[in-house]
Amino acid sequence: MKNEKSGAKEASSGDAPSKLIDARIKELGDWRGETLAHVRALIKQAIPEVVEEWKWRGVPVWYHAGMICTGETYKNAVKMTFAKGASLEDPSRLFNSSLEGNTRRAIDFHEGDKIDEKALKALIRAAVVLNTSKAK
Repeated sequence: MKNEKSGAKEASSGDAPSKLIDARIKELGDWRGETLAHVRALIKQAIPEVVEEWKWRGVPVWYHAGMICTGETYKNAVKMTFAKGASLEDPSRLFNSSLEGNTRRAIDFHEGDKIDEKALKALIRAAVVLNTSKAK
């Protein structure tokens, strides 16, 4: 999959990450933008005090006591990569990508996919619990 770089990355380095993410969603203007916006809203619902960052020249990243996940956009998928996903229980079997790694796990969303909001928010909260337990 080819990562689609955005014009949003061209914004000045002083722009707030949230504005850069807003611009990325708007720029996509299709199901990928809608999916990224939906995932972002679920992250904020699950962890209201989440911190948004803009890394690696165009990737939204969410933090709370450490990295939770990224939100990459590709031509055929929106990929939500959990930094410590291999250490998380996934009873709903949301992880469907990067399954062979020792650390990360990802969820690829494709056009038309329905997001299991309850299970995804539980996974996000579990990632924060893991981050918090490691921070102590």
